[in-house]
Amino acid sequence: MKFSGGFNISIPGRPSADLERLPEPRELHIPLRTRRFHFSHLEVSQDDHVRQGQVLARDPENFAIPLLSPRRGTVCLNKYEGHITLENIETAEEEPFDPDSRQGHVPHGRWGEGGMKRFQLKEQGVWEFFSDAHTGTLPDPMAQPSGIIVTTLNLEPFTARGDIQLETRLNSFTRGLEHLQSLLEYQPIYLIMPESGSDIAKEISRQVRGYASIRLTTVEPVYPNDSPALLARQIGPSHAPEHPVWALDVAGVLAVDRCLTYSLPSTIRIITVGGPAVSNPRHLMAVAGYPLTSLLEREVSGGHPRVVNGGIFHGETLSNNQQGLDSECRGLTLLEEPGKPTFLGWMRPGAKKKSYSKAFIGNLIPSASNKLETALNGEKRPCIACQYCERVCPVPILPHQIHKDLYRDALEDIERSGTELCIECGLCTYVCPSKIDLRTEIVEARGRLQELQSELEQTDNNAAEE
Repeated sequence: MKFSGGFNISIPGRPSADLERLPEPRELHIPLRTRRFHFSHLEVSQDDHVRQGQVLARDPENFAIPLLSPRRGTVCLNKYEGHITLENIETAEEEPFDPDSRQGHVPHGRWGEGGMKRFQLKEQGVWEFFSDAHTGTLPDPMAQPSGIIVTTLNLEPFTARGDIQLETRLNSFTRGLEHLQSLLEYQPIYLIMPESGSDIAKEISRQVRGYASIRLTTVEPVYPNDSPALLARQIGPSHAPEHPVWALDVAGVLAVDRCLTYSLPSTIRIITVGGPAVSNPRHLMAVAGYPLTSLLEREVSGGHPRVVNGGIFHGETLSNNQQGLDSECRGLTLLEEPGKPTFLGWMRPGAKKKSYSKAFIGNLIPSASNKLETALNGEKRPCIACQYCERVCPVPILPHQIHKDLYRDALEDIERSGTELCIECGLCTYVCPSKIDLRTEIVEARGRLQELQSELEQTDNNAAEE
């Protein structure tokens, strides 16, 4: 499958292929908020003794998704605001899932074929690996999907690479695909593989050969070709809220296997710690709530870097109030904060820099990489119509034109510009030599159009009532 646009970024701090397990902490500080979830309904009280895999809280706005206890311990609710702290941590043998213990949460008669399996996936912390490919939101566990996209690529710097997770667990991965098939009727599973033809990719292709519902699709490993939204538009079917397209990555499929093969909860995450400010970039096995101070003091090469929760394009700056890894965290990216200005830096040819514009001599040096930092390095400038954003954009829109239309407040022109097609990959912002945050502008423009549409619909409704 071929895509337009895209760009691979060379940044120091790429995690190694090694996978290490973090030492057991004395306490866990589990955030009650993640990017998608707010676990506001507590199911434990102060000083409760909880077992591993027990439900600590739920998100009532997202199908009662549970927050599971990653370890056995004692609950403390007042140590840090917005967190559940587990003290007196113990590791224990995990208990298999007992559906009878949570049967009261099953909506009677509405789960359909394979409903008990979906309920088990939700109750054992696996459903948070699922997303609607078109919208990125959590799909309804009760809705029958029109298909499933499983991607083995994680191309955003720096998130846990699929090949690292697959290296020793190919059988678990293929078993997970079989379990996903059992949740479907006749809908397909689109398995996305890189065109590189690695040994792992060849072995997966061999193992899934003969599965009628699995459609193997190869893509060029260029960011953002792993985007579920981009893939869903290319391979279909179209967006329908009542029949969403499920999207999972390798970690999600492995969690499905762990849940439906062994009836064990998903409490361990593989995360990356990478970026220019990391002394030893690597992949780590961790649990939700792992203390950030303990984790980062082992990784920081010096100074006080900015910590991004996630990759550089979709991650968000970690709040100073967050004490532990949240349950959705898949990586931490550490960026150097700007120090003293480089003397006569504007005169240097950029031997340690690379850019899409190829304006630096570093583009001629294969080993050079762009040492990404938080400094703006100069002022923002007006759009120079270089069209770099248009070239890297993977969908048919013109970010530079939308920027100009916004400046003119030309909402009618913006409405025709296709802002709804944006997948928010962030490449337009990254390559812009004028340092314009085009991604944010497009998202805001789309929001303004949606608000305007809502106002028009409300006006029409009011007129109809009168």
